Amino acid sequence: MKIGVISDTHLSCSGMRRLSSRLISGISESFQDLESILSPHFQSVDAVLHAGDMVDIEVISVLEKFGPVYAVAGNMDTSEVRERYPEKQVVELSGFKIGMMHGWGKPHGLVEKIRAKFDRVDCIVFGHTHRSFNEIVDGVLMFNPGSALDRHFAPSRSIGILHLGENIRGEIIQLSE
Repeated sequence: MKIGVISDTHLSCSGMRRLSSRLISGISESFQDLESILSPHFQSVDAVLHAGDMVDIEVISVLEKFGPVYAVAGNMDTSEVRERYPEKQVVELSGFKIGMMHGWGKPHGLVEKIRAKFDRVDCIVFGHTHRSFNEIVDGVLMFNPGSALDRHFAPSRSIGILHLGENIRGEIIQLSE
């Protein structure tokens, strides 16, 4: 099984939120641009995980074109997103338990703080830092796909793929500018 993983899209179609995404994160892409960016990588996925800070619920419509979507709300998400998605959840895919949580606060120590929030999972997908992370911590794959659109808070834009077979393995995909 192949799972597309994305976080921190920070997209909005409304005026003020769209302006803040553009000014703060340097994100000027549209929903159509997001679909174009993801299409070569997510075309053959079985599901998509979004680790929060989608900002606008419309991001889900783009992701659903690739498969079923599992998501959590992040600190920048609108009330509409927060009403639809929890801050933390565990999904089971192909026999693997995958914890999902966006993250909070300063990036330093975030991996350890998020790891402490989950018991008996095989992988934890998170976001918040806009920087990719793909390491085993205390026997659990900690996986942050980075941000597909952010050009300000991260050295490069990225997304991820989780490969679920006999074991679970993460792959970070660096996106070209």
